[in-house]
Amino acid sequence: MKLSKLTVAFAIGFFLATLGPAWAQQSRLDVVKNRGRLVCGVNAVLPGFGFLDQKTGKYTGFDVEFCRAVSAALFGDPDRVDYVPLDARVRFQAVQNGEVDVAFRNTTVTANRDGALGVDFLPVTFYDGQGVMVKKGRANSLRELQDATFCTTQGTTNEKNITDYIRAQRWRNAKVLTFEDGAKVMNAFLQGRCDAFTADKSQLVGYRATAPRPEELIILKETISKEPLAGFVRENDSRWRDALSWIVYATIQAEEYGITQKNLDQFLKTDSPEIRRFLGLEGTLGQDLGLPRDFVVRVIRAVGNYGEIYDRFFGAKSPFYIPRTGTLNALQRYGGLMYSPPFR
Repeated sequence: MKLSKLTVAFAIGFFLATLGPAWAQQSRLDVVKNRGRLVCGVNAVLPGFGFLDQKTGKYTGFDVEFCRAVSAALFGDPDRVDYVPLDARVRFQAVQNGEVDVAFRNTTVTANRDGALGVDFLPVTFYDGQGVMVKKGRANSLRELQDATFCTTQGTTNEKNITDYIRAQRWRNAKVLTFEDGAKVMNAFLQGRCDAFTADKSQLVGYRATAPRPEELIILKETISKEPLAGFVRENDSRWRDALSWIVYATIQAEEYGITQKNLDQFLKTDSPEIRRFLGLEGTLGQDLGLPRDFVVRVIRAVGNYGEIYDRFFGAKSPFYIPRTGTLNALQRYGGLMYSPPFR
């Protein structure tokens, strides 16, 4: 039987469609493994989350640790990472066009971003909320800032939130002044170009701690928004997203089990089927995710559990102390939202 060209073309098109995205585009997971290095987008000017030391050329911060965790899981080495500094205006484009493999860059999960910007979010790593910082004596509450000029960062939820807040409060004399990154916002604030600096409260803690005279700056009590922060990847690559999601979950689950960098070797001797499966001593969880069998062990050995990561940058002994007890960043068993699905 002789088939027409139209029939053949239709048949080929239908066949390719059934193969789905996996045929059309190689997963980023395979690209990264073949390259042998991770390209990770981060903040370079936010103390506590992502900061580049100009003297040493080293990136440090809470978000940076999750880049290191991914590298450790994939390669057994947390330092096989090329960091790309991203400001708020270009972070989504950098992921969309493949300039970076993943971004861990203090970014809020929102419906619009998830649906319209060509990215898929990973599990939330930090629950935050937007606040306001002023110089001592300027105000004790937001109600005293009805005629203020607020400085914030361009292209962020902070810019939209403060604009919406001013509009909702009908503050006709309030203004919003924006800059391309937080460091420039802080400089403008210290120079008196605005009355208040508004950003996620964790950011305000970091910038206040590094200010010349932190005792002269006050973070007001009010919180005007929800800001769940998470990493993100290019959309429609479920293998890559799944692998990274479970790497993040591994840090949380390790804390739930009480497994730390220090006691990891003891847990490797456990008879508990649940923990043996989690650590890759039994089962095929790593293989099922396209990861090494012992990826969880690699992560814990390199960066520790979620609590250890948090304490390094926001614990009581850190310069950027942000209490965790009684907050959404506590483990679920302690009233927080940090919770891992089961590793089974």
